[in-house]
Amino acid sequence: MGVTVDEFLKMLGDLPEVKLSDSDSWIALKVRGKGFGYLWERTETVGLKATIEEQIALVAERPDVFEVQFTTGRFGWVVVHLAKIDREELFELVTEAWCLTAPKQLVTAHESRR
Repeated sequence: MGVTVDEFLKMLGDLPEVKLSDSDSWIALKVRGKGFGYLWERTETVGLKATIEEQIALVAERPDVFEVQFTTGRFGWVVVHLAKIDREELFELVTEAWCLTAPKQLVTAHESRR
């Protein structure tokens, strides 16, 4: 169990048009200029966009793995501790965050290839 930062970065290659944008403290994850996540390498955590319902459920179910990051509009961002999650579950959450952000045509094209 657990995903390294390098493994996380590699999994992003499975999603179309993901761009990484570095800052001093984090790496922003974007699709067509819109953010769907953040990576903090120093703490080995990822912040991902989710629905508010999903955010609440994840944190309630496993507070050792997930934390509330913030909410904005109809979205609840969740912090994921990479060392405490398996690859498949993390990829599912990253894909969902990407789908919540990417244009519908891009999501449809991606889903039809899977």
